[in-house]
Amino acid sequence: MARIKGGLNAKKKHNRVLKLAKGYRGARSNQYRVAKQSVMRALASSYKGRKERKRQMRQLWIARINAAARLNGLSYSRFMYGLKLAEIDINRKMLAEMAVNDAAGFASLAEIAKSKLA
Repeated sequence: MARIKGGLNAKKKHNRVLKLAKGYRGARSNQYRVAKQSVMRALASSYKGRKERKRQMRQLWIARINAAARLNGLSYSRFMYGLKLAEIDINRKMLAEMAVNDAAGFASLAEIAKSKLA
């Protein structure tokens, strides 16, 4: 059986990595060995970034809810506890949206929470 040289597969692999490294500066976009390291790190960072983004969005929602709750005379934790006692199940994303765009609706929720706490 004839021997098959691996050049074509290696070239494909190199081109795949170099294509991902397009736009990187200097040797990172031209040399396979350097580009491979940069691409591996970038892919790992992008994976971590997708997880981090979820945490950051939750932090942002909580900050917005806290600010709106304090305008209505409650802390964030007291507001959330009041909603729980009132058996109102609204997620933080929707509460934050209400805090920004529907101040009157949020104020009514805050009054409900206050009444359940008292």
